[in-house]
Amino acid sequence: MARERRMMVGGAWAALWVIAASGAGAEAAPPPPPPAVSSTAEAVYAGARPRLLQIRTLVDTAGRQASLGSGFVISADGFALTNYHVVSQYVLEPQTYRLEYVAADGARGSLKVHAIDVPNDLAVLRLDREGLPYFQFEPRAIDGAMPKGERLFAMGNPLDIGFTIVEGTYNGLVEKSYSERIHFTGALNPGMSGGPTVTTAGRIAGVNVAKQVSGELVSFLVAPHLAAALVERARTQGPLAPEKARAEITRQLTTWQAALYTAITKEGFRPASYGPYRAPESAASWFSCWSRTNADAVPKPRATVNATSCRTKTWLFVANDLSTGQIEFSHSYVRSLSLNAFQFSAFLSEQYRSSWIGGFAPKRLTRQKCHEDFVATGTGPHRPLLRVVFCARAYREFEGLYDVTVAGVTEDRDREALVSRLEMHGVGYDNAVALGKRFLAAVERP
Repeated sequence: MARERRMMVGGAWAALWVIAASGAGAEAAPPPPPPAVSSTAEAVYAGARPRLLQIRTLVDTAGRQASLGSGFVISADGFALTNYHVVSQYVLEPQTYRLEYVAADGARGSLKVHAIDVPNDLAVLRLDREGLPYFQFEPRAIDGAMPKGERLFAMGNPLDIGFTIVEGTYNGLVEKSYSERIHFTGALNPGMSGGPTVTTAGRIAGVNVAKQVSGELVSFLVAPHLAAALVERARTQGPLAPEKARAEITRQLTTWQAALYTAITKEGFRPASYGPYRAPESAASWFSCWSRTNADAVPKPRATVNATSCRTKTWLFVANDLSTGQIEFSHSYVRSLSLNAFQFSAFLSEQYRSSWIGGFAPKRLTRQKCHEDFVATGTGPHRPLLRVVFCARAYREFEGLYDVTVAGVTEDRDREALVSRLEMHGVGYDNAVALGKRFLAAVERP
């Protein structure tokens, strides 16, 4: 893609040079007419503009913005939708921050949080005014009946440069994802989070939430039926009390991870071969697997490492310094080429380090504690003895949730071994232990 971009830029400069050169000594040609503005996009934006909002998180004592996002009015009585991550600073630190909206006409006002949905990255807010025009949901989108390729229009205030509209296409739900996300082929940029994506009729087809930074025009929307359900829930309750926000987040994360681990258990494991060993991989379709090897390294390695890792693409934003929900399985088959048993053991220790979990955020997480032991996962020749380490760290603000890593290395051969690792984020302790035991028990040497 980088080469293609360079070629396009080069072609543009070449075209400009030809035009300039051809004008020397000749009557200047009239400039080409400007490209026509899409009448559909123009009409959609004109109808949507009074319904659009910029959502600002301000440092309360300074009155200055700390973060910016977008939102939109969803009812005549002043309810609005945005992403949870747009208002997360205020939700977690209400003594430090406050919320403000800015309408497209420049009007400003205060906001109250009425409901949050952390797993689906949504929040329902209420403005300090009523009677504004508001969006309605697209029934086909609610029912999941929109065809791939339908034109959609995303709106928001990117990079605080002003409200804008972006045309793209609907591509259905993202495959290989446990969470429900719509694939939108269009450009979403920072500041557009929480804004609406609408049909040509101006009805909500999704809520802007994220983009793939390693791709082009690969963006994601929250499914509208999830947003509609949260709006209905917000109507039945008052504002979310600041002192109850952490308990509500804990409840949602706990419920979500319980359902996730139930689904993993239901899907089960499938065996995969690694040299002479067999090890488990999840049969769930929402794990993505990649492999790597050092066999072609230069200079030639003294031990080969063939590794595969499978991870979920699903993660939950909790705070700027905390995301959770990911699960990863990895297996590395390590074999000596020219190392003796002592050297191989030292090399293997590098593959089996005790500092398992990365990304330490002391404000959100305790330091990890680890326990190491030798474990027999079964009897008979097919169950090799494993050297196992179990590491866990707790979430300071969300009781009962942990980041856990379980790792095991086979101890049945002195010049080859299998290193298997299971990493879980935001998991209940019982679920972590149960899945960890099942994971290790599936390691075998037929």
